[in-house]
Amino acid sequence: MIRLYDTKVREKVDLETLERGKVGMYVCGPTVYNRIHIGNARTFISFDVIRRYLMWRGFDVTFVQNVTDVDDKIINKANEEGRDAAEVAAEYTAAFIEDMRAAGVLDPDVRPKATEEIPAMIELIQELIDGGHAYDVDGDVYFAVRSYAAYGELSGRNVDEMESGHRELRADGKGVEDRKRDPLDFALWKAAKPGEPAWESPWGMGRPGWHIECSAMSRKYLGLPFDIHGGGADLVFPHHENERAQSEAACGCTFANHWMHGGMLQINSEKMSKSLGNFKLLHDVLEVTDPAVLRFLMLQTHYRSPLDFSDERLAEAGAALGRIKNAVKNLDWLLENAADIPSPLDVRALMERTRAVKMGFILAMDDDFNTCKALGEVFDFIADVNAQTAGKTVSITDVPALRDARGVIVELLGVFGIDVAAPEAGCGEGDDGYPAEVVNLAAELAGYEGCNTTEAVEALLAARTEARAAKDWGRADAVRDGLTDLGFVIEDTPQGPRVTLA
Repeated sequence: MIRLYDTKVREKVDLETLERGKVGMYVCGPTVYNRIHIGNARTFISFDVIRRYLMWRGFDVTFVQNVTDVDDKIINKANEEGRDAAEVAAEYTAAFIEDMRAAGVLDPDVRPKATEEIPAMIELIQELIDGGHAYDVDGDVYFAVRSYAAYGELSGRNVDEMESGHRELRADGKGVEDRKRDPLDFALWKAAKPGEPAWESPWGMGRPGWHIECSAMSRKYLGLPFDIHGGGADLVFPHHENERAQSEAACGCTFANHWMHGGMLQINSEKMSKSLGNFKLLHDVLEVTDPAVLRFLMLQTHYRSPLDFSDERLAEAGAALGRIKNAVKNLDWLLENAADIPSPLDVRALMERTRAVKMGFILAMDDDFNTCKALGEVFDFIADVNAQTAGKTVSITDVPALRDARGVIVELLGVFGIDVAAPEAGCGEGDDGYPAEVVNLAAELAGYEGCNTTEAVEALLAARTEARAAKDWGRADAVRDGLTDLGFVIEDTPQGPRVTLA
């Protein structure tokens, strides 16, 4: 049974779906006025992994994620740049999709845009007015918070202790708070202002408030109730609290069965902000970082816990992922070079261990999607496989068990959207975890002219083999010593030399 931490009840509960074998999932998307930062990316990657795991466990998942393409931030950006708000929104919507795909995040099944769903929002607002939960004031429509008795339950707040939000001034100088029946009431529809996008409505020209769009779109594409509503912890209040209130007030039913929220991201133990100069866009990070390494870093911390991002931690994640990829390469080498000899392995123990790691992985992920513990299961398995196979040439009778061991490593990392069996490509320090300095060593001692670390190591091993055949011991020793200084261990086998990183 999969258990998850439900924000509303503040404890782990069994995942209960409305329809057996199916999951309806809504995760709030971006407001498209700029490229997303890595804090946003952490939320989207976390829920991508949760979605992938549910699919791997056999669920038919319908994943909906909106795009907020009309908002004050978009309008302000457009005014600053002398552009149309729709142009700004279109540019950054495309950039968001590009960045998500670059980070290995699956496209949602449905990606509705706020500007294309205005009729559904107007319909929902009218239902709230008709039910006595909302009211019109000169073209602005507000939700009456105290008309919904459960307001505050999601975020754990007492409505009587809440303070009203910031005062907004209209063109006539009258404060928005003075127009409301209660300071806690929030906008469902905003009357049109000069130069802003606007649509026709029963209350005059205007545009939707932020909260109403997610309520309308989740209802339209998933129905009510649906199984899981997700987002970052910063959305619990007021966004998700308001979503829940207006949705349940309108339908008289449960909005979402489960509420899930991801933890925040810090940079070098500090809150990420432009004022501190530590603001990092996902696009910029991915220009210098393998997406698989970024995902791996984020998976090393539980999705609900704060994540500290730093160049040092990124390098450590790259090295850890490199060890997994090296383990797969080592198994590939053993499989390719299996000989007709008696088996040196305890095959039965290896097969049992292969079954056990998969079960351990499932138990970890079934416990509120504990990716860090699941990765620990994989690393422990790799250590056991390495201990069995170190320094050995395996028998052809060992091939099925070793192939299964390799397959489970690839499969389990694939659940996280990380391909540890992909061929290496590109320049510098690659996915293999080999240090970039090995390229220079290969250029010096093996005449290598490329820039890929895997190819560089292969060139050095070939050069060492050639030098030993020619009894050029000085060159052979130089290759060995150079690789050793970079942390490599060379092992000579009947099938040829092989290297591992110490």
